[in-house]
Parts: sequence; structure tokens; C-alpha cells
Amino acid sequence: MASGFFALLDDIAVLMDDVVVMSKVATKKTAGILGDDLAVNAEKASGFVSSREIPVLWAITKGSFINKLIILPLAFLLSAFVPIVVTIILILGAIYLAYEGAEKIYEYAFPHAHPENKIIAKELTEEEILSLEKDKIKSAILTDFILSVEIVIIALGTVLEESITTQILVVTVVAILATAGVYGIVALIVRMDDLGYRLIKSSKSEKSVAKTIGTFLVNALPWIIKSLAVIGTIALLLVAGGIFIHNMEYLHDLLHSLPSIVAEFLVGLVVGIIAVALVKLFQKVFLKEKAV
Repeated sequence: MASGFFALLDDIAVLMDDVVVMSKVATKKTAGILGDDLAVNAEKASGFVSSREIPVLWAITKGSFINKLIILPLAFLLSAFVPIVVTIILILGAIYLAYEGAEKIYEYAFPHAHPENKIIAKELTEEEILSLEKDKIKSAILTDFILSVEIVIIALGTVLEESITTQILVVTVVAILATAGVYGIVALIVRMDDLGYRLIKSSKSEKSVAKTIGTFLVNALPWIIKSLAVIGTIALLLVAGGIFIHNMEYLHDLLHSLPSIVAEFLVGLVVGIIAVALVKLFQKVFLKEKAV
């Protein structure tokens, strides 16, 4: 009886050890999307008056957890009964990731005018502020849903050969870490300028350490958000390319002589360029026919 109990504990220990190892692998695979998720949410959570940033971010975080509760059971059911669908979604997700990364490069190379974003200002009435907040929260939660699907599917793709128990534990751990990690860092980022302003205000000397640090924090915020966007774009192409190479033997054999990071980036970029070209062509033809 006792030996059976200890054997069970040993099995649980082995399982949890496997889960920890596989969770690390799955987290690395989803790093590109997490970087993009971080950049997107840092942007969406900024632009509010200081007192509303954290409440808005908390509302988006709760929405993100609800998204995961919807996505995870569906993903596990697909994995258990029709695992081929997970692979298909993985490939489709890779095309989307490559498109998103290539489109950002295209937008940078060929910028065009965008409608000005609404900024929540103190002069607005309380009802107007709440209305704008709700719109921005809905937009952020929708974006999070799309990114969450990608995160869950990519994480699931790394453990498809494992038992359903391991799949559930690993993907759930990754999903929780993704939500807590991303929104925890976003909270620090959006409050960084407020901390900077407080340090500047509390400093009594023009050359004090507090004022220097405060000024640095205030000036660094927009650069951090821009840097996250660049890093996220590169990582999206790497993740997309990696999915294609690992799921298509032809590409793996064709590019095996190249360093993996170079091969993954090239494949992601090429697929992204093709996807962007097709979308632009479709939009041009569709809009032309619509205009006629």
C-alpha cells in the first residue's frame, strides 16, 4: 500500500518535471507572439489619464483570462479527437504571423496616413471617458483573443506527441504565464512615466539623481514601446518560419545548411511577402470592382 503511494508520488514528480521542461520549450516557441502581444497591449493601455490606466488594464487582463477559458477546452478537444486540425490551424496561424510581420515592415517602408486615434483627455465628460474606455477595452480583448489562439495552438503544437494530460498541463501553464507575464510587464511600462514625473516633482535640485532618473523614465517610455514593436516583428517572422520548417520536410532539407535562425527568418519573410502581396492584390481588385 505504502509502496504504491510512493510510486504514485514518483510518477507525479516525473510528470511535473516533464511539464516544466516542455513548458520552457513551449514558452520559447511562443516568444514572438508574446513580444507582439506585449507591444500591442502596452500601446492600447496607454493614452488614458493616469488614474484610469490600471483599471483599464485590469479589465483587459480579465478579458484575456476569459479568452483563455474559451480557447483552451476547444484546443484540447481538437487535440484529443482530430489532432490533424491542430496542425492545420498551426500552419494557418504561421501564415497569419508571417503576414503580420511582413505587413509591419511594408508599413514602415511605405507609410500611409492613418486616421488619428482618439485620445482620452481630462476635458472629456465622465460618460465620454467611460465610452471611449469601453471601446478601447473591447478592441484590446479582441486582439488578445486572436493572439491567444496563436499562443495556445503553437504551445499545443510542441506537445502533440505527448499524452493529453501533459498537453493540458503544459498549455495551461503557458497560457497562465503568458497572461500574467504580459499584463504584469504592461502595467509596469504604462506606469513608468508616472513614476518618472513623481521623481521629477519630488526633486529639489535641477541636477539631482531623482530628477535625472525621472527624466530618463519619461523619455524612455515611447522608445521602449517602439523597440518592443520592432522586436515583436522580427520574432513573429522567426516563429512563423520555424513552424513552416518544422512541419514541412522539403523546407527543412532545402535550408538545412543555413543557421536555423537565418533559415526561419528567411522563410517567414518570404511567406509574409507573398501573403501581403496577395492581400494587397485582392484589396485592389475588390475595391476596383466595388468602385465600378
